[in-house]
Amino acid sequence: MFIFLHLFLLTLGATTTTSAAAAGGRVSAVIVFGDSSVDAGNNNAIRTVLKSNFRPYGRDFMGGRPTGRFCNGRLATDFLSERFGIKPSIPAYLDPAYNISDFATGVCFASAGTGYDNATSDVLSVIPLWMELAYFKDYITKLKSHFGPMKAKETVNEALYTISVGTNDFLENYYSSYSTSRTSSRYSIGAYQDFLIHIAEKFILDIHALGARKVSLTGLLPMGCLPLERSTNAVSGKSGCVEMYNKVARDFNVKLKALAGKLRSEVRGLRIVYSPLYDKLLDAIDHPSSYGFENVEEGCCATGMFEMGYLCNSWNPFTCPDANKYVFWDAFHPTERLNSILADYFMNTTLAEFLWS
Repeated sequence: MFIFLHLFLLTLGATTTTSAAAAGGRVSAVIVFGDSSVDAGNNNAIRTVLKSNFRPYGRDFMGGRPTGRFCNGRLATDFLSERFGIKPSIPAYLDPAYNISDFATGVCFASAGTGYDNATSDVLSVIPLWMELAYFKDYITKLKSHFGPMKAKETVNEALYTISVGTNDFLENYYSSYSTSRTSSRYSIGAYQDFLIHIAEKFILDIHALGARKVSLTGLLPMGCLPLERSTNAVSGKSGCVEMYNKVARDFNVKLKALAGKLRSEVRGLRIVYSPLYDKLLDAIDHPSSYGFENVEEGCCATGMFEMGYLCNSWNPFTCPDANKYVFWDAFHPTERLNSILADYFMNTTLAEFLWS
């Protein structure tokens, strides 16, 4: 994979640091766990209907090729890797085009459609979080064979681990009419959030036991403002974002932030930060012109109201010509431009401490 020799850290279009800053950093790799917000193409390799390895997905990616990312281009994690001066994109672990030498400086274990809850991954037959952990263990074994134990340990210890997951637990499981898990009948929403927090805590402790030291726990976005939820709201005669879903996201984020604080203070050697997504994305939705956006209600792909995955395809005549004007690419996922903005925001806030140590 390509290595960027020069780093430009942007803050909404203004340069605030250079490659010298990244060169002083100690982030050896960016290692990614999560769902479709960060899946670089692992779902291509499994039997699921939730795929995006076809146009127009990837039309603005390097080379204009679909990779399995649910975006017109790069993801926020790709931009983070670039901002840390490592490489411009992070490959999927199950992509046969890459090997351990590529994965040594960054790898993605994420699977679109997954959640903290195993029942969430069952909805669309995707990779559960425990399997992402198993892939990470396999990765460490291969890294030791590639580098030797000492260098592998250093790489694992100095990597940045990003965890971006949770939205599907609510929208595709708890509140979904087609989920068969009966989750909402077994838990109140507050109890279910606590159940997910317990899983998140165990997962973080598990990767810490395997060597993770620098961890970014990403909060939920305002999921009631996703085009899919806005469109569903409109069908029922209402308008705007679904406040009930946004409140669930806010409440869960409070618990995620508290978990990060608890683990940072209690677990020796763990430098975990909570990376808030909600307010920054909502600000882009509420003040689009400040970010250069023109459309916040529909996605660029197809009609932008309900389509994602196979419904967002190259045969649909309605896909917009310029995704940079849109906050959302399809009915569920941000555009490459918004991903870049979010990456810059994280680099200047929660992840700044990892630039130098």
